[in-house]
Amino acid sequence: MKVKTPSKLEKVLAAGHFAVTSECGPPRGSDPEVVIEKANLIKDHVDVVNITDNQTSVTRMCSLAACIRLKLMGVEPVLQMVTRDRNRIALQSDILGAASFDINNILCLSGDHQSFGDCAQGQNVHDIDSMQLIQTVRHMRDEGKFLGGDDIKRPPEMFVGAAANPFADPFEIRVPRLAKKIAAGVEFIQTQCIYNLDKFEEWMKLVRERGLHEKVYILAGMTPMKSAGMARYMKNRVPGMDVPEELVKRLAGVPKKEQAQEGINICIESIQRLKEVEGVRGFHVMAIEWEEKVPEIVESTGLYPRPEVD
Repeated sequence: MKVKTPSKLEKVLAAGHFAVTSECGPPRGSDPEVVIEKANLIKDHVDVVNITDNQTSVTRMCSLAACIRLKLMGVEPVLQMVTRDRNRIALQSDILGAASFDINNILCLSGDHQSFGDCAQGQNVHDIDSMQLIQTVRHMRDEGKFLGGDDIKRPPEMFVGAAANPFADPFEIRVPRLAKKIAAGVEFIQTQCIYNLDKFEEWMKLVRERGLHEKVYILAGMTPMKSAGMARYMKNRVPGMDVPEELVKRLAGVPKKEQAQEGINICIESIQRLKEVEGVRGFHVMAIEWEEKVPEIVESTGLYPRPEVD
């Protein structure tokens, strides 16, 4: 069997370095400059850049096209792919399309329900779920076969990722669910935004007790808060988010014009603390429509310059 060529992200992690990833949301239009400008802000401070796939079920430029734009810039992308909008034929087809451009990282997701977005009447597909999508990519890569059994000419060489939310209810199933994704074949995990550090550390303790930290690379998700208002909204209105009241009070305790910088400071402090947690192998910095702050965060946490890998 042909040996897979490691992606840059896989090489950084395998070499024992902390990985740093970030993401770009594609535009609600066809102008490529939006993607290019965002990527230029962060490309020198991260190893790879995720491209979201119609996040929050809002129609945007497709993830695959935006990933190709990054490749043309010399930036390694992570193709996010949701099962909400495609059946297994379309999913396999898009995986091959990405592989034809040597896009070698994929994040397998279910996707937000369409009722959250701009086409609430749209029908979801979910022919397969995110767990089965992980299995599909590994089957195509490792066995060189389609789900239907036929051989693939030039199989995809994908480093396979998925998301994990340590904060969703019920908490008791969070680690078993991670174990299922590992059994399905996932190789790296990017977590939901972390604000409750104590609860995340408890989740990591349970992960270590099952030895799962030795079977998958875990990247801690970090999103800086822009204001106390944003913190309150995420605390009260965003499902699966755990924002401690102390964090809201800290942001509210400084003048409005200083709250954005305080949010950056909190993010930096959180990364410094989580760097010491056994099993955390990197950070996924999601500065949503605030990409210009990623370099400051990465530099202030000692994660810059990024390592060179062959």
